[in-house]
Amino acid sequence: MRRVRSRTENASEPAVASPPGTEQNNNKGDGSGFELKSRIHRQLIERIDLSKLDSLPPESVQQQIRRLLEDLLAGEETPLSRQEREQLVIDVQHETFGLGPIEPLMMDPTVSDILVNGPYNVYVERRGKIERADIIFRDSAHLLQIIERIVSQVGRRVDESSPMVDARLHDGSRVNAIIPPLAIDGPMLSIRRFAVEPFKMPDLLGFGTLTPVLAEFLAAAVRARLNMLISGGTGSGKTTLLNVLSTAIPNTERIITIEDSAELQLQQEHVVRLETRPPNIEGQGMVSQRDLVRNALRMRPDRIIVGEVRGPEVLDMLQAMNTGHDGSLCTVHANSTREALARLETMILMAGLSVPVRAMREYICSALELGIHMARFSDGSRKIVRVTEVSGMEESVISTQDIFVYEHAGIDQDGRVLGFHHATGVRPKFTERLVRAGIHLRPEIFDPAPRQEGRR
Repeated sequence: MRRVRSRTENASEPAVASPPGTEQNNNKGDGSGFELKSRIHRQLIERIDLSKLDSLPPESVQQQIRRLLEDLLAGEETPLSRQEREQLVIDVQHETFGLGPIEPLMMDPTVSDILVNGPYNVYVERRGKIERADIIFRDSAHLLQIIERIVSQVGRRVDESSPMVDARLHDGSRVNAIIPPLAIDGPMLSIRRFAVEPFKMPDLLGFGTLTPVLAEFLAAAVRARLNMLISGGTGSGKTTLLNVLSTAIPNTERIITIEDSAELQLQQEHVVRLETRPPNIEGQGMVSQRDLVRNALRMRPDRIIVGEVRGPEVLDMLQAMNTGHDGSLCTVHANSTREALARLETMILMAGLSVPVRAMREYICSALELGIHMARFSDGSRKIVRVTEVSGMEESVISTQDIFVYEHAGIDQDGRVLGFHHATGVRPKFTERLVRAGIHLRPEIFDPAPRQEGRR
């Protein structure tokens, strides 16, 4: 076959020994495992024509590559057991067609985040807890090669002139990479993975994120087309909750989603997904969320869902909510519902408008009807901690009232958070709107007595 050069040939050839205290499967601590893998990988690239592989069925490609790797290993003098040979074949396949050492992590359904802090420090998040992974890269050049492979798949680039990149993989995972000279200790890579099967309401109930009573109330609010704002910190579960709540939207409605990086996985048939575009190398061609929101208003939407508002696009989002696009949903980073409303004010000012404070708050108050605040606790659990109605204006202040709250009662001996959800006894003003939509909630839903079913 025709010889094809690979970026691997241009990488630094001498293997780097693992730093003290780190281990790697098939690496014996002295770099010999990396050296053997690199040598076999280099010989494989010399023997195959990568341009012809795309035209072959995946099963045929795997068989041919495995057969060729077995032949190459047979010519090696390094003694390997059957298990070591099998693992080496898998590693070389990942190095050739996958994401190298992190490919097994991408295939692990329990891993939600992959955090690579340089070539020798790799961490993963499982069940809300961060732990160290038992993999390393050969060196910084090896890690940079994998980063380049990732970003090139989605039409992005990363180099010294453009040392930061934010991208999305084909499976929906979000990727952020930053390299020297901005990253002092070597290239850094963060991958935020998403479940192949999106979470549903029973999953959140099982996690203790909310209770059946709260789930019934929120589903009713979505069906009644209330405008809702979901707030919370990074990793608190805002997008997951937004996904779950969207399942209550009737399948007959036209939904337009607008995101910086597409994460939402709506299950309805009539969904239009829009995603922003960063500027090119000349600094041109950028399409912002504000541009997409404005364009969405001309696309005859029944509902507009903005994955996260973070800038001047909030003004257009509020305009949509105030001009007949009821039932719109969006998320925002904030530490409380009250702070989320304050952030909206700040973002309106970012649009460059000089608006009196009272007028700005009246605009927010007339657009939003319900706020939901999410929090992530010390044990990794994510819970709805507050459901708040935006009830009106009192002089120049937005008036809110809590409908449901989560009472944090402490931590048990195993480190798990204890607490329960309960209603405050406040009956929201939009109850009549639910009735007009044909939704009749049980009166006991607003019973302020603590409910044992919410205890976790």
